[in-house]
Amino acid sequence: MNPRIGVYITHKITGESYRAYVPPKLPPEPVIDMTRLYPKLEKATLALAQLNGIHTTIPNTALFIYMYVRKEALLSSQIEGTQSSFSDLMLFEHHQKPEVSLEDVEEVSNYVKAITHGLQRLKEDFPLSLRLLKEIHAVLLMGGRGSGKLPGQFRRSQNWIGGTRPGNALFVPPPVEYLDEVLSDFEHFLHDESLPVLIKAGLAHVQFETIHPFLDGNGRMGRLLITLLLCANGMLDAPVLYLSLYLKQHRHTYYELLQEVRTHGTWETWLEFFLEGVYASANQAIKTAGQINDLFEQDLKTIDRLGRARFSCQKILEYMKRLPQVTVPLLSKELNMTAPTARSALNQMTLMGILEENSGKKRDKTYIYRKYLEILEEGAEPF
Repeated sequence: MNPRIGVYITHKITGESYRAYVPPKLPPEPVIDMTRLYPKLEKATLALAQLNGIHTTIPNTALFIYMYVRKEALLSSQIEGTQSSFSDLMLFEHHQKPEVSLEDVEEVSNYVKAITHGLQRLKEDFPLSLRLLKEIHAVLLMGGRGSGKLPGQFRRSQNWIGGTRPGNALFVPPPVEYLDEVLSDFEHFLHDESLPVLIKAGLAHVQFETIHPFLDGNGRMGRLLITLLLCANGMLDAPVLYLSLYLKQHRHTYYELLQEVRTHGTWETWLEFFLEGVYASANQAIKTAGQINDLFEQDLKTIDRLGRARFSCQKILEYMKRLPQVTVPLLSKELNMTAPTARSALNQMTLMGILEENSGKKRDKTYIYRKYLEILEEGAEPF
């Protein structure tokens, strides 16, 4: 018998039998074959260190983190089926009306609040623990359609993945009576220091998804856990890695490998995929940071060629770094600027090719920082 594979517990519900899976504790036995993983681990670790060091090389670090947390939130939520776009999220957070279901955008916004809450707690020296995961889950599911799914509490009934009931599901996580034991083992593993942090993060993610401890939000929580582990263990100073883009692009392989760990104990195959994802995501983030800063630099140089009008344009450009889609009334209110001044500056920036006027209306025109939005939305288009 393979000690890396858990045990199946047969249960009955409404007269139908089903098999629920209880995973073995981590770390796996036999131990992970690190010689196979070292080349990919080295590349991923180096790329992550370069990404983490970006704080010293870019002038807009706070903005970079602000936008990247939102990109990860958007992508992780899209994997679960939400239809929000980046511009929808920006509009919602600035109390403007998005173009899709408010519930979809609220889910993404809650993810931003959840990861922010988790990282703040870690900064306060609160340990990465089951209690913290429950706190974060409560934020993730507050309001909207998640509010009836026991926010902040581990499940008290059987859940399943795929299918319409446990009897025809693709996978059934541990029964409720096993949750305390497997979660206690899981929490203990979160503080295990015998493995490299990236390997631990890869193992913990799969184990969390296998346990599926909440009624809803397990996918998002499991991906959020990766970021928390990297920050808690000093590999990242801020949440600037958005692994969900890689997982979204390779989602079929992602789900297959999660299942193969459960059925065959193929941890090394999963970890190779995971490390490739970290390497690719870190390099993509570095490239994106460079593109954003080049764009800002170029557009500011263009604005600097103006006369007195450059002051209003600079102010508007700074605002649009956080909300790339605006109207004259919005800027008048937010920037304490007269409507004619805002309109004149927006039209000037449109003529210079910095902004686009998107609505085609004579009044209530919408102006978009399109080149910036395209960089932010790369890979984040809804399915």
